[in-house]
Amino acid sequence: MADKNDFLLRIITPDRVFYESQVDMVEFNTTEGEIGVLPGHIPMTVIVKPGILQISEPEGEKKAALHAGFAEILPEGVTILAEVVEWPEEIDEKRAESAKERAEKRLNGKAANTDIVRAETALQRAIARIQVLK
Repeated sequence: MADKNDFLLRIITPDRVFYESQVDMVEFNTTEGEIGVLPGHIPMTVIVKPGILQISEPEGEKKAALHAGFAEILPEGVTILAEVVEWPEEIDEKRAESAKERAEKRLNGKAANTDIVRAETALQRAIARIQVLK
């Protein structure tokens, strides 16, 4: 049951409802920097940037790798619409390390046809996956 010390967090991807529960706090990266949301937060909409999603529940904390999307923040709850969100047990560490190496190689190669923004985003996603495993 909800009380004034928690709020509803919903995280939805195109494939599933990733998470839906009452939480004490949620933290994640936005294009404007890292944000921490507590109950009663002022209403706002933000663009999600790849990074670690940290969920504080009464029972403890959970972490996941959160990729691009949008978040609606209201005093009574937060809804995150994300491209991809992964729990640590859903991440293949070798694949994440390989993706990180490929992105770094593209960024360091300085080839004229390299899409820098795409390579930087791929690197951020790979780093988020690796960090959530640690």
